[in-house]
Amino acid sequence: MRAVFLLYALALAACNEQQPVSAAESAVVAQSLAPSDLPAFFDCLRDRGQTVIAAHRGGPAPGFAENAIPTFENTLRGAPALLEIDISETRDGALVLMHDDALDRTTNGEGAVRDRALAEIQALQLEDNDGRALDAHPPTLREALDWAADRAILELDVKRGVSYEDVVAEVRAANAADRVIFITYSTAAAIRVHRLTPELMISTTIESEADLSALQNARVDLSRILAWTGTEEPNSALNAALAERGIEVLFGTLGGRGSWDNRFAASGDDRYAEFAEAGIHVIATDRPAAAARDLDAADGVDGFGAMLCAR
Repeated sequence: MRAVFLLYALALAACNEQQPVSAAESAVVAQSLAPSDLPAFFDCLRDRGQTVIAAHRGGPAPGFAENAIPTFENTLRGAPALLEIDISETRDGALVLMHDDALDRTTNGEGAVRDRALAEIQALQLEDNDGRALDAHPPTLREALDWAADRAILELDVKRGVSYEDVVAEVRAANAADRVIFITYSTAAAIRVHRLTPELMISTTIESEADLSALQNARVDLSRILAWTGTEEPNSALNAALAERGIEVLFGTLGGRGSWDNRFAASGDDRYAEFAEAGIHVIATDRPAAAARDLDAADGVDGFGAMLCAR
């Protein structure tokens, strides 16, 4: 069985996955996921047949905005998880957490992120997905990196127009290269990042043997590569072939109306554990608490399944 984390079922069973965890529950279920050796952690997941969760945009919920540190803390109260974050750049060259090019959807501001200075961005209030203004402000990448030390692995999704070199420099300045995953969307981008900083873990789209060959021909260390295999259907044959090459598999149940997350929620039939059985080591999801519950219920492990690797 694939496993993620042992959640306290009585504390969480009645909680909708989109609701924040109460303070009383947080004292029981809060968990950090901060392994000291990332390549070894993912190798262990593959060898043990374990699966972890990645919370898309940090795991926003009612009262918690995407890409915000209070949201990261709330997500970890529900389940140990990787935290995927989005990196944009301000007019004065600061790196901040923001998914969209514009400020309108996620803050009480408007206009393009690139048209505002850092001080202007940080003065804005973040809004949750229902448009409610919160007592939270857009953090810088450095603030997120510093917060995550000894707490969580951050997946860095670099948005359009942001320099890989600038992000790598910030990661190194925070002494965080051993606790982040750099997201890329092509083998060419993965090769570029690897040449900038060979010590980083990198996720990249891998759909064929040609993608693997391109990485190998560029002398990319495959022990530091995670394979993003999409959001459509788990591909057991591809997943097995990647595992044989020592590469762990990522799959996304996240997305728009037709996403697996939304289908599971609508049907009341969560199938995260079934998907994990197809050879998936990381499930990226908009429903981290629900995914964790389903995976834990099916793992048959006494204890924190994937946490056995996080040492």
